[in-house]
Amino acid sequence: MTDKCYCASSFLAFRYIVEDNKDFFDGMEHRKYKQKSDFEKVFVDTAEEIDNALQKTFDKCKNQRLGLLLSGGMDSAILASYMRGADAYTFRFQNGTYQSEELNRAKFFAEFYGLNLHYVDVDFESVMSCLPVVMKSKGAPVHSIEPQIYLAAKQAERDGITMMVIGDGSDYVFGGMDKLLSKDWNFDEFVQRYMYINPKQVLKNPVDVQFHFEKYRKENNKIDFLQLMQEMTIDESYASYENPFHCANMKYVDPYENLKMKSNWDLQKIRNGKSKYLIRELFEKKYPNVPVPEKNPMPRPVDVYFEKWEGPQRDEFLKNLNMDNFSGNQKWLMYCLECFLNEYEKR
Repeated sequence: MTDKCYCASSFLAFRYIVEDNKDFFDGMEHRKYKQKSDFEKVFVDTAEEIDNALQKTFDKCKNQRLGLLLSGGMDSAILASYMRGADAYTFRFQNGTYQSEELNRAKFFAEFYGLNLHYVDVDFESVMSCLPVVMKSKGAPVHSIEPQIYLAAKQAERDGITMMVIGDGSDYVFGGMDKLLSKDWNFDEFVQRYMYINPKQVLKNPVDVQFHFEKYRKENNKIDFLQLMQEMTIDESYASYENPFHCANMKYVDPYENLKMKSNWDLQKIRNGKSKYLIRELFEKKYPNVPVPEKNPMPRPVDVYFEKWEGPQRDEFLKNLNMDNFSGNQKWLMYCLECFLNEYEKR
């Protein structure tokens, strides 16, 4: 079913098209991500059980030449401990002057376990060079990380890598989204907090996408945000990795995606500053006496890219939007949506 107004609104609000049966254009079906069932997962409840399960995942990959997407965070640092002698790939922007602390930590982790570290140099021009490729593959506008993941996958392919390893799933399995987990939200405030851009703020013909939250509504104006995160948040995030790897024809594995906690998250621990407390414990075993690095999103300097951007020009958008009211990530969503419509709408 073609519904451009809904798809544009859904992308701006959630960074993906939530409804599987709706697409921007005839003949262009958007890629859908299907989560693994619990029957396919290993249930864990201690750092030792996580360690054993991760090792078994890597044991199954012995016939592959592995490459690791290595950041300065603890999730990929832990994965490095199972990959001695393998290749690691770290994003580097603006000749290394951006996220220098993150780069230094990635170098430290690679040296600690003897990985061969490669840098994936990314700038706005390289992002734009492959943006049409990943958009066409997805049949939709894309998350800002997708072009650079595609660039990393193609660089790894040239190096002879046959499978990439990522650590995205740790946040969703072990309680890493500490800002969303920071309290028990009221329904209305969570809706306002969760949407990246309210479509009504920027589109001439917005669709009210609040109905996607209604299935999670609880009594007393509360919301089951934990279940929402296990469904909508995971669908969006995992799809943002699946698409660029698919587009690059590169196999990949997220060892954390294969796991599930036996018990519920200890929200009190998380709210007291111990997000992903089991992963923290495992990191301390893998890197004794090394400070646990705090969570940082995958770097992408969108604030720099769009510092002087004057805003979207297509008729679907409201006129004279004040770009000072939007973050770099929000500007990317509008920019990418406009690029997608320019590229694929039939005239």
